[in-house]
Amino acid sequence: MAEPVPDAVTVIATVFNEIASIDRLVASLAAQSRRPDEVVIVDGGSTDGTWERLQALSRDGPLPIVAVARPGSNISAGRNAAIAVARGPVIAATDAGVRLAPEWLAAITAPFAHGARVVAGFFAADPHGAFETALGAATLPELDDVDPGTFLPSSRSVAFTRAAWADAGGYPEWLDYCEDLVFDFRVLALHGPAAFAPAALAWFRPRPSLRAFVRQYYLYARGDGKAGLWPMRHAVRYGTYGVVAPCLAVAGARLHAVAWLGLAAGLAWMLRPAYRRLARQWGPLSPVARLRSVAWVPIIRVAGDIAKMAGYPVGLAWRRRHRPPEWRPRPGAGRR
Repeated sequence: MAEPVPDAVTVIATVFNEIASIDRLVASLAAQSRRPDEVVIVDGGSTDGTWERLQALSRDGPLPIVAVARPGSNISAGRNAAIAVARGPVIAATDAGVRLAPEWLAAITAPFAHGARVVAGFFAADPHGAFETALGAATLPELDDVDPGTFLPSSRSVAFTRAAWADAGGYPEWLDYCEDLVFDFRVLALHGPAAFAPAALAWFRPRPSLRAFVRQYYLYARGDGKAGLWPMRHAVRYGTYGVVAPCLAVAGARLHAVAWLGLAAGLAWMLRPAYRRLARQWGPLSPVARLRSVAWVPIIRVAGDIAKMAGYPVGLAWRRRHRPPEWRPRPGAGRR
């Protein structure tokens, strides 16, 4: 582990085949009002030229960049490797493919001056076209939707002390998806709620197609199963689609057209938060693209639920076979 430098802030990220976005990430960091003292980027074995470009940026780029090669490592292992060589006692984490607000680093590190151990930044969609706009509205919260006291940070916009990371045992390298949630639960159990820094904003592009989104949510749910996360949420989803929906379909076959309109109104009411967000986010879209985005919202909702229902049991089966370590803090684990 590197010798810490007092008061230094290290930004970490992991990359894999990000040749199209690596320069944008570095430029975004170089444009920060509070520039990072160090940037550590771990490459997981890229084959598209990302590693070579990262080496060039470490030599001639606008920031002090440490490039680390860890072929075959997952995101957790990559983040742990980055923190192991970081010199700063404060770590700010982000992801490849994001666009950071110029005040991101200043905002996400300011609470440490008041004793914070973990700081949650925020994130927002940076969509291209009708589908991505609908996807962002259907799946991502806005600030009005967030309770700062219970908000779980995303590792595309989070900061923590090196000591808090060590207390939590680092990121769980046995877990390939949802690893940041497990890390959140461990570190917040030890150190209390994260300070919330909504001005620490990271924009990222949603998945560009329904197929890519379904794969993403399948993998997220598989990660939930591996970690044993959210069993009641998944049970409710299975109950809704396995019991409630079929019953409504059978009953609906005998309903009058007016009743069908009532059912449609009920669905629209269920989707109202997504449509409320969509109406605030579709400004650049043409009228035709806006109509397409409206039509995409229920398709995205159902497709995402189906993907989760497919992925969760696969993760549970993996959990039974591999018996991963118990990651939940023991009752009575103290906060420091």
